[in-house]
Amino acid sequence: MRIEQVPFEHPASASLRDAQRVEIAERYGTDDSEPGPAPTAADITAFFVAFDDDDQPIACGGMRAIDSSHGEVKRMYVRPQSRGSGVSTAVLAEIEAHARGLGWDRLVLETGVRQPDAIRFYTREGYAPIPRFGHYVDTEDSRCFEKVLIATDPAADVACEGCE
Repeated sequence: MRIEQVPFEHPASASLRDAQRVEIAERYGTDDSEPGPAPTAADITAFFVAFDDDDQPIACGGMRAIDSSHGEVKRMYVRPQSRGSGVSTAVLAEIEAHARGLGWDRLVLETGVRQPDAIRFYTREGYAPIPRFGHYVDTEDSRCFEKVLIATDPAADVACEGCE
């Protein structure tokens, strides 16, 4: 498996997002369950796709900036046959590392009540429930989470003279 940063409109990205929309429509009974503005190529800061050993796209996830210090996780999806393989954790780790590289100190996200698997996943990965935010404030089916990102500055690990 490998993970690549790709354009939001990359064919592999588009095929995974299409599959996600079908699954979400089945869970919620609607073709448009997005409570806020849908992500676009213009507002996605970074998007990642995981490919299996046969070069088939199996998972994706992206992020968009909310302000200069934090962003929102968007369009996390894993094809059903690849669930349980650890690929979702790997994609999320890429997103978090990229966010840290941008100097962001926090990521937030929204998922829905009919996605208990997503809620379990984000909780397991260190995301804590928060009040609904932004476009999700009035959406009863929304569940929002955040993770404070710890800086990984290698210089912080270097001992200095006179430091106590």
